[in-house]
Amino acid sequence: MSEYRNPNETYYQYQEKPKRSHPFLTVLASAIVSLACGICGGWFAATHLGTGAEGTTVVYQSAETSSSATSNMSAGTSSMTITDAANKAIPSVVEIVIEETTQGYGFFGQSYTAQGAGSGVIISSDGYIITNNHVVGGVDSITVTTYDGKEYPATLVGTDSKTDIAVIKVDAENLIPATIGDSSKIQVGDTALVIGNPLGTLGGTVTNGIISATSREIVINNESMDLIQTNAAINSGNSGGGMFDGNGNLIGIVNAKDSGATSSGTLIEGLGFAIPVNTAMDVAQQLIENGRVVNRATLGVYLQQLNQDMNGYEAGLYITDIISGSGADAAGLKPYDRIIKVDDTEITSYTDLSTYLREKQPGDTITLVIVRDNQEMNVNVTLTGTIDTEQKQG
Repeated sequence: MSEYRNPNETYYQYQEKPKRSHPFLTVLASAIVSLACGICGGWFAATHLGTGAEGTTVVYQSAETSSSATSNMSAGTSSMTITDAANKAIPSVVEIVIEETTQGYGFFGQSYTAQGAGSGVIISSDGYIITNNHVVGGVDSITVTTYDGKEYPATLVGTDSKTDIAVIKVDAENLIPATIGDSSKIQVGDTALVIGNPLGTLGGTVTNGIISATSREIVINNESMDLIQTNAAINSGNSGGGMFDGNGNLIGIVNAKDSGATSSGTLIEGLGFAIPVNTAMDVAQQLIENGRVVNRATLGVYLQQLNQDMNGYEAGLYITDIISGSGADAAGLKPYDRIIKVDDTEITSYTDLSTYLREKQPGDTITLVIVRDNQEMNVNVTLTGTIDTEQKQG
């Protein structure tokens, strides 16, 4: 089970500061998904450490149901056959293989190299590729194979764990980028084509279905996302691949599926999800230009969610540290403050806060209701843009 604070994240700030401990905040959020988290991002290695040998895994991210980088924009009703649309889209979808070396804790303490596989979509002819953060975030090496069988080493340009988008780059020319559609114009019942690398061995696989919902709020790793839902078949290895419309235009980046059974034993089938391309491309452009998202409203704190009362502290969402120069810093927030409300919205979890702040802009002022030393306090905080914490922390 993943906790919500990604070590690669530099936003407002659900990242743990290194070498700083708050002993009362040791119980992690655990409620949302049965998760083999991502097509790697560090999680695949755990499935092999017990074997003492190299291994390959392809997994999907499960979801709880509750510049030169931009190609031509296109939208409209389908005028192509599925064959024509697939033939147009297939050359822009790539296979991704990643490797991560992990130090074992066995008798000899060997290092193990594990592999994982996913998908990506070319968004520029000179080698920019969009994929998922959970596919490539935090790995040691990335290899891309294009539809014509050519392999390229790839470098990581930037990642954004809040939207699960990442951009990688290969040194190549004359690649075939996807034609970017407009996800704001899709409708329920429209054709949906999913192209990717299921099982890590079947690159270029095309499955088809329809758009089942255009904006489904799904919680993944405690992050609330508005995703496109489809009944097109999505399997392990598809993450980071493309969802295309009936004209072969990219309308989404596949990032999750629901599978297995509900708590009542009902089997789950035909529930796949993709990040709308309008969101994905906005983030990708910022990653290419800045290496990170810069226009997101940020509070400027590190957070830890306590799911049960512990050592005299009530369950809730606690601030563990403050980012220097942030709105939280200027407002006088402190470690151990427990956030219970933002404006008139009750806050009990990271997801609550993340969902609320998602609608805000840098410069907006919010009122936090916190508990400090058993006393409730109202604190006005002016949100800032993203803060480069690596520079701030040295």
